[in-house]
Amino acid sequence: MKKERWGKKYEDKRNWREYNEKLVARGEAYISLDFIESWNKDLEQLNREKVGAPYEYPGCLMVFLAYLHVLLSIDYRGLEGFLRGLSKLISFDVPDYTTICRRVNKVSIEIKKTLIPYRGKEVVISLDSSGAKVTNRGEWMRQKWKVRRGWIKVHISVDDQNKQVVGIEATDESVSDTKEFENLIEQSVENVKAAGGEVVQANADGAYDSNDNFKVLESHDITPAIKIRKNEGPTYRSKNPRKEYAREFREIGYEGWRDKYKYGKRWNTEGTFSAVKRKFGEFVRLQR
Repeated sequence: MKKERWGKKYEDKRNWREYNEKLVARGEAYISLDFIESWNKDLEQLNREKVGAPYEYPGCLMVFLAYLHVLLSIDYRGLEGFLRGLSKLISFDVPDYTTICRRVNKVSIEIKKTLIPYRGKEVVISLDSSGAKVTNRGEWMRQKWKVRRGWIKVHISVDDQNKQVVGIEATDESVSDTKEFENLIEQSVENVKAAGGEVVQANADGAYDSNDNFKVLESHDITPAIKIRKNEGPTYRSKNPRKEYAREFREIGYEGWRDKYKYGKRWNTEGTFSAVKRKFGEFVRLQR
């Protein structure tokens, strides 16, 4: 006898035409030749009040090359050759591979400049972390002999509007999630505000359940949607804002609390990690 699927019948509400277009546009954003149009303007900004020899190549060119280096695994000599071929179609000065290496490793991208404008909307953010192996070598030794090679831990916050990262920090494996909570909140509030939005709620799992984190959210007037740990009861004598949320969590139960705060949006972070690891792999390497 065939069993019926538990829960509600699945209904696909995704606009596949719109979703497919976003995936196509992602490639356009990664590999864009806009640096050719903004070449002179970018150089003028870079060399303004600069001491010493002026820059000869704009930062937007180096961002373009950094994407190619990571996405397509093209080495620096290969990037110089790629630009030589491209310069035959569109005339521009080609840097040598040592310049490319030096400049690409100094590339710094500000999150606030990459965000899609929110236009006054209220934004819900979700926080989480994930590990990345320092190297993909020696996996057999890691499993066989239990050799620890270390991890890099990436902490992010993602918005519910455009599923974009609004806060990020990289640490080693020894840093707990809760220690980076305040930093991520500060980044998120600043970046979302710069893009014309306002953070009104923060979703996080039980790893972020601490008195200090609830105080941080209260100071920014942000509604907490942090899952309360089962083994910790509400501190009735405490003046900490966690008290009332812990009491509510136990009164209405997990499912009621989940539906009230739409806690399911926390999975936006999982989707972001999944997309990045599928595109770039689950390990990191030194770009030198």
